[in-house]
Amino acid sequence: MAVIHMDFFSSVLGMTSSVSIVMPQDVQPGEKLPVLYMLHGLSDNENTWLRQTTLEYQLSKYRMFVVMPNVHRSFYSDMAHGRKYWTYVSEELPKIVKAMFPISDRREDTFAAGLSMGGYGAMKLALAYPERYAAAASFSGALDIHAIENLFEGSEFTDIFGDAAGTQEHKDDLFHLANVAAKSGKELPALYQCCGTEDFLYADNIRFLYHIKALGIELTYEEETGLHEWGYWNMKLPRVLEFLTGAAKKDAVTT
Repeated sequence: MAVIHMDFFSSVLGMTSSVSIVMPQDVQPGEKLPVLYMLHGLSDNENTWLRQTTLEYQLSKYRMFVVMPNVHRSFYSDMAHGRKYWTYVSEELPKIVKAMFPISDRREDTFAAGLSMGGYGAMKLALAYPERYAAAASFSGALDIHAIENLFEGSEFTDIFGDAAGTQEHKDDLFHLANVAAKSGKELPALYQCCGTEDFLYADNIRFLYHIKALGIELTYEEETGLHEWGYWNMKLPRVLEFLTGAAKKDAVTT
């Protein structure tokens, strides 16, 4: 596998941004490979998945690109007082990497996954743009923005989500996005969610699970004894990659 650390200028962010990419080093001429957008948590960056898990080793079993952007503490949102990280991740970044690397643009070849804040980001991509993603996975996701204000100090929470963060139908609320997706009539991505039963976000994950199930959206959920920590996420990593690639095969057959 090849690991690339890339800096480039983002017009959306108005500054230089960084991304790490893992890819096969034997890509053949004309070959277009699947892509997984692997999203980091609140206190991490574009390199943390590589530093804390066996991701590179696990990827040796698959032929795909993994793109890991840095969004700082933005919660993958167009911040009320800050940068437009949602537009960056959902619109600009895919265009940039597909222009530079042999990445497929087919829905059945496109996935998102992440931990904690990144689990939120992965579900947000899947629910906001179901026509673009075959599958998405959340590791111990911070899935309920109405319940996480205590994670922030000072004005950081409202800097991200704005003064109306507590209202229903907020643009960044996954529960609202799930309602819209369920009513859209679109084929939805295969969704996977896992969380340790001792995780401080466990109750939020169960609340999101019940909401998704009540809407009739299919979601694979798994839980085990575990905390909000890298040992649990590394343990679940092979299962998530297996789920995503399995969903891709199923999507290819049905389409």
